[in-house]
Formats: sequence, structure tokens, C-alpha cells
Amino acid sequence: MTMFIKDTAQPAWISLPSHRHWLFGEAQALFSFFEKGCINPRGGFHEQDDQGDPLDAAEAAAVRQIHVTTRMVHSFAIAHLMGRPGADAIIDHGMEFLWRRHRDSVHGGYFWGVSEDGPVDDRKQAYGHAFVLLAASSAKVAGHPDAGRLLDDIATVLHERFWEDQFGASAEEFTRDWQPFDRYRGQNSNMHLTEALMAAFEASGDGTFLGMAERIAHRIIGTAAADNGWRLPEHFTERWEVDRDYAGSPMFRPFGTTPGHSLEWSRLLLQLWEIGGRRQDWMVGAARHLFAQATKDGWDAERGGFYYTLNWDGSARIRDRYWWPCCEGIGAAAFLSAIDGGAVYEDWYRRIWNFTAAHFIDRRHGGWFPQLDDRLRANSDPFFGKPDIYHALQACLIPLLPTSGSVTGGLARQGLTLG
Repeated sequence: MTMFIKDTAQPAWISLPSHRHWLFGEAQALFSFFEKGCINPRGGFHEQDDQGDPLDAAEAAAVRQIHVTTRMVHSFAIAHLMGRPGADAIIDHGMEFLWRRHRDSVHGGYFWGVSEDGPVDDRKQAYGHAFVLLAASSAKVAGHPDAGRLLDDIATVLHERFWEDQFGASAEEFTRDWQPFDRYRGQNSNMHLTEALMAAFEASGDGTFLGMAERIAHRIIGTAAADNGWRLPEHFTERWEVDRDYAGSPMFRPFGTTPGHSLEWSRLLLQLWEIGGRRQDWMVGAARHLFAQATKDGWDAERGGFYYTLNWDGSARIRDRYWWPCCEGIGAAAFLSAIDGGAVYEDWYRRIWNFTAAHFIDRRHGGWFPQLDDRLRANSDPFFGKPDIYHALQACLIPLLPTSGSVTGGLARQGLTLG
């Protein structure tokens, strides 16, 4: 395991111009890797292999999933705000495909999986719709001319179809014509909706978005996580009762708890506390508790990295290490260090980056490996190739920006300061 120095007399890494330049360079390297092979000439984006080429040309031409389309729009809206030439063409490409292919012009809402010939997977999922809201908000901050209509449309769909005001949270999924699937309610989709609602608030100034985000946070963290010793429940019934037996998709709905989501919520809570005017102080304490429990349970003290999932007692269940929990741990440690100070968060910030640099960043081909086995060897299933820029990019940029908003909001307000 990589060791790190616990010398509190040393300046925080994020205060060092050299570290800030390193973070900026890693973000630029991610843009360079993903932009070279991302555009599918038949619409949407290719998923990319280890070298950045289309993962499977025939499959990539057939099906494009909405979280891929929207995350690319969001990420290259960030690139635009950073002044990266060529980003605008990628945003345009994604925005057109979102509006013309993912959007259901008959029943409203957005399909999960589509091709140039129509929907391949016509489910209407809260997770996907959350990322449509994020993409629309980021594109609006970046000044894209079609962002306003997309933001208005997705906001209407979320209010009219997904939002359950009696619970202060979102329903999960529907058929194409808006028939409910089952009783399932999920924290993952609501967590990403919270992120997107904050971005929509920044982009529009509409306080309704902020109020929805605060209600979701209270439902999932202030109630469910607090009642479960700060081990975050993932799965719920339609009345938001914790379902401890549920086991669904290993990628999006695995059994047990997922420490990476606790880390993600830790940072989101602090952002929500900031943009909400620092009114709800319970969020700061909850962020500390989530971070402490996730690092205690989820970090492998021998080899390093976060286990993907845990049993209800905190023991490791799926022992593979995914890249995105480290990304979220970096963001949470950076936020907590900025707000609380203290050596513990600086230590975690360095520890997680040291592991990430040693094991996830692919120095040979570019991009980040998404998955390692228990011996820290590159692994696959459910992730293949280099599937995602979104998490890694934000891990590089969140520490460079104020805690008072999103990445796009921070870039739009003041840009980056590296020296």
C-alpha cells in the first residue's frame, strides 16, 4: 500500500500552485483522451475502449444510453467554460441527440437507450432524467442556445411525472406511456437529482429547484442515513421504508450499502448548505458523519481503495475497487478540508489521490481504469473500456474551485486560479 506523510506542518496540497497545476493537467488529459473518439457520426457518443477508440463499433452504433449522452454534454460544457477549443462541437452534438432522439416527442420524457432509428430501451428512469437536468443546466451556464428549451422541458417532466411531494423525493421509473413499474424507490437517482437540482438553481435562479434538493437531502440523509448509523440505505419501498433485502442491477442497484455514495453525499450536502445560505447546519454534521463512516468501513487498510459494496454490518461484500468512489472521496475531503480544516481531511485527500494516481490513472493509454480486483489488477464487468469522464473530471476540478457551488457555477463566476 502507498504510504503518505502525516506532517501537519506541511502546507495543504491544494494550496500549492504545483498541485493545482497537476490537477489542471489531469483534467486536460481527460479531455484529450475522450474527445478524440467520442463522437458517433450516426448520432450521440461512442463508449470508448482502453485506447479511446469505440468500444464496439456495431454495438455503439446501435444503442446510446442517456447517462452517457448527458454526462458528455455536462463535461464538455465544463471544457467550454475552461476555454478549451473544440468543446462547443461536442456540446452541440450531444444537445441535438438529446432533443431529437432521447426525447419522447409523443408521451414526453426521455428514453434510457436509443439508436438513430428510435428507442431501444424506452423506460423513463429518474436516474436518466436527473442527468438530463444536469446537462441542460450546465449547457445553459455555458451559454448554449438550446439549453433553455431543454431545461424548461425536463423541469416540467420532473415536476409532473416524477416528483412525489408527499414524500419530498422522486419516484423511480415508468413505462413509455408513464405507467409505474413497481414499488421501488432509490437513493441513487435521488442523489443525482439533488446534484442536478442545485445546478438548475444556479443556472436559473429558480428557488423551487433548491427547495426540492433540500427535501431530498432531508429524506435520505437527515432521516434514513441518520437512523442507520450513517451507513446509507440505498433501496426503499414506495412509501420510503428501507428495503434491506433488495438486490437489483449490480451497477446501479447492488445489495447492501455503497460507501462511495456516502462520500458523494458528504460533498453534496456541504454544497447544498453553502448555496442554501448556510441555513441548515445539520447538513455539516451529517457530511462529517457520512465521511467518517464510509472511510472507516469502506477503505481497505491493507491494500487501499474503497470496496464497491458493503454488507449491512459494514463488512466488505463486493471487494472490487471502482474509480468513482475514489473520485467522490477526493471531492468530499476537499470540501471538508476547506470548511472544517484539520489534518484528518488533508490526510484523506492525499491518501485517496496517492492510490488513484498509482492504480487508476492509465499513464500508457490515457483515461482512468474504471475497475480493479481485490489484488488491484485492472478488471472488467460491469465496466468495460474507459466508460466515463464525468467522475474523474470532477475529482480534478472540485478541489480547484470554491465550495459555494457546482463546477460549472464556479467556473462561470470566477474561473480557475492555478498560481
